[in-house]
Parts: sequence; structure tokens; C-alpha cells
Amino acid sequence: MYKDYSVEKLEELRKELTAEYEAYKAKGLHLDMSRGKPAPEQLDLTIDMLTHCLDGDYKSENGIDCRNYGVLDGIPEAKELMMSMLGVSENEIIVGGNSSLQLMYDTIARAMLLGVLGGDKPWSKNEKVKFLCPAPGYDRHFAICESIGIEMITVPYKADGPDMDMVEKLVSEDEEIKGIWCVPMYSNPTGITYSDEVVKRFANLSPKAKDFRIFWDNAYCIHHLTDTPDKLLNVLEEAKKNGKEDMIFMFTSTSKISFPGGGIACIGASAANINFIKSQMTYQTIGYDKLNQLRHAKFFKNADGLKAHMLKHRAIIGPKFDVVLNMLDKEIKPLGIADWHKPNGGYFVSFNGLEGTAKRIVALCKEAGVVLTDAGATYPYKNDPKDNNIRIAPTFPTVSELTTAMEIFCVSVKLASVEKLLAK
Repeated sequence: MYKDYSVEKLEELRKELTAEYEAYKAKGLHLDMSRGKPAPEQLDLTIDMLTHCLDGDYKSENGIDCRNYGVLDGIPEAKELMMSMLGVSENEIIVGGNSSLQLMYDTIARAMLLGVLGGDKPWSKNEKVKFLCPAPGYDRHFAICESIGIEMITVPYKADGPDMDMVEKLVSEDEEIKGIWCVPMYSNPTGITYSDEVVKRFANLSPKAKDFRIFWDNAYCIHHLTDTPDKLLNVLEEAKKNGKEDMIFMFTSTSKISFPGGGIACIGASAANINFIKSQMTYQTIGYDKLNQLRHAKFFKNADGLKAHMLKHRAIIGPKFDVVLNMLDKEIKPLGIADWHKPNGGYFVSFNGLEGTAKRIVALCKEAGVVLTDAGATYPYKNDPKDNNIRIAPTFPTVSELTTAMEIFCVSVKLASVEKLLAK
């Protein structure tokens, strides 16, 4: 292990690693692992949706002409498809456009401007609005808050989800805390799935703010990588047991199932919440893209169709996760300079190096032609207090490109770690 090396041995190692790094740098590579994008081969899986799906039949199963105005909350067959993903009933869902991120943004914007069910005023009428942000987490969640002026409070992750002792304490004491971000299954970027206990504690929160909401972004709920996938309790059903179902907003989409720019997204919530949201949304849109909803329903057909399709995705991206994890196990694990979680699904591997090395590793990789998510991006205000977390996104590059990128990543980790140990 590096920590056991003498200064002399570390100096010698730094020279060897620098030479190895410079050799990679001289190749002039251009490899991108900055975001969790599906590979072109994944997008090809649904290309028939664009060409042969409708075949001149533009009517939904209840006779609605999907080319025309109307149907604010989604056509029945699209609802049925998305209900299977979120685990909600027909009166607990709105099928929207192509982006769950847009639905989340709109939900917060409406809360700021108009308030939520049970609230006595819009969020913006409070002196401050605060959100709890489990971290490392999804950078775009944090960007929404920052863009609107919502103050973010970082909550650390534990092995089974966010630190619930901290969450329960904060929401019970501070009326300005109006929400919390959650990616409960194969979390971005940690890959952790919330335990049953964590879900039950979320479902039984007693916030001081009566207009507090849990934003449950279940983006990876069917993105499994193994034959023994993680299981997640249904937070809405658990909340119903406590009479607290109005506290939950659930989101998911087909962005990484069909097309990131042309999928369908949905919000799930209590029937009362859905009716309230629709009363606000009616001024925003007459209805989302029903033709796209119809395409998805005809292509996937049902929950079994979705599951079968995701096995095809797994066949493409599973080997890429194997490249990342096998190389980390071989090149980094014996050195005692980092740790990471082996996810059973999702789109990321969360890497934790030595404290104070993440920015240096990302910079070294960039200089050698490998673009990663910026260090710090997985924390509110881009402030990783330990400067040690890096989000690895394996899905977009080819296996060959990914292998080279991971070679450069591992050399950069070693070099940055040796530099840090010598600096001490």
C-alpha cells in the first residue's frame, strides 16, 4: 500500500508514473466520460419506434386522436406503461413530455410561484427556501436549486441511503426546509439503493413545514445490471400507511430506455396532489406530445416489454461496467488509495480517492484527453468538502475506448495520490 512506502520509494514511483502518464498524453486522445449518456447502440434498439410504430393509426385505445389538442395527464396506454415503473395507480400519475428533469423543475417553479397542496402560501413568499441535498448526488438537482435561489443543505450518504437521523432532525426543526432530493434506486452517482428502513423513515417524516415535499427521482428503477437486482420499497404506499402520502412527488422517464431527447416522463403522487397539480398545469399546457406517448405504448406494450428491452441494454453496457470495476480492482484496490461501490444497476460508478485529489485527477485526465464530470459537481455549490469524489460514467464510450480511458484514469489516480502523500 502506498501509505507504507518510504519517501524515497514514493519519489521513484512518481518519476515512473509521470513517464507513463506523459506517454498516454502524447497520443492526443479525445475520450468523453463526462455524462451518463446511452451509447448509439442503445439508441438503435428503439429506432423502429420512429419508423414503423404508428403505421397510420393515431388513435389511443379510448378513441382519442393523438394528433390533436387535449388530454392533459396522458393517454391511458402511456399511463399504464409508466404506472408499472413507478408503482402507482391511474389517478396517481401525469405523463408529461420527454424529460423528468423538466417536470421536476416545473414542479418546483409552480411551488415557488403558486404553492403546493396544503400550503398556506407560495414557497417564494417565505424569507428563505431550503432543500436538503444528499451528496454525492445528481448535479442537475443542485443546479435547479441554485438557479432559483433555493438554499441547499448537504446531507451525507451512509451505506443504505442518506443519513436519516440528520434528515429527521433538520426537517422537524426548520420550517424553511421545503424539500429534499432523492435518487432512491442505483443512486446517481453512488449506485446505492435505499434500504427498507430508510424508505419507511422517509414515508414517516414529520416536517415542521406542512408544505414540505420529498422529490423522489426514481430514474434508474428498471436499469438493472445483474440477475439479482436491488429492490426498493414503494415510498408512496408506505406513506399512505402513515396518512402522509401528500408529502411524496415521484418522477421517472424513458430517457435512457428509448431516446434521451424523445422519451416520455411522468410524475406520480397522491390522487389529491395529482388533481391539484393538474389545476395548476392547465394554464401551462393543453397537453403533452400524445403521438410520442402512443409510440412508446405501442413499442413497449407493457411492463414485460420494458423488462425484456432492458435486458438488451444490459447486454450492451454490462461489459462496460465490468471494464471499469475490474480495472479498479486490479490497478487501484491493492494500493489502499481509494474505494468505490459496485452498483447492481444505474449509470455510474462513484469513486472516492484520497482526500484532496479529485480535482487533480480530473485535471490530469483532461490533459491526457479523457473528459470526466468536473470534480465537486456531485455536491451542492460544486463544493466537495473532501475533494475526493469522482463520478465515472461508463456507458457512452466503446469498450475499447473505455479500456484506454480507464488506463489513463488509473495512472492519474496513482500519480495524484503519490503527489498527495509526498506533500504530507
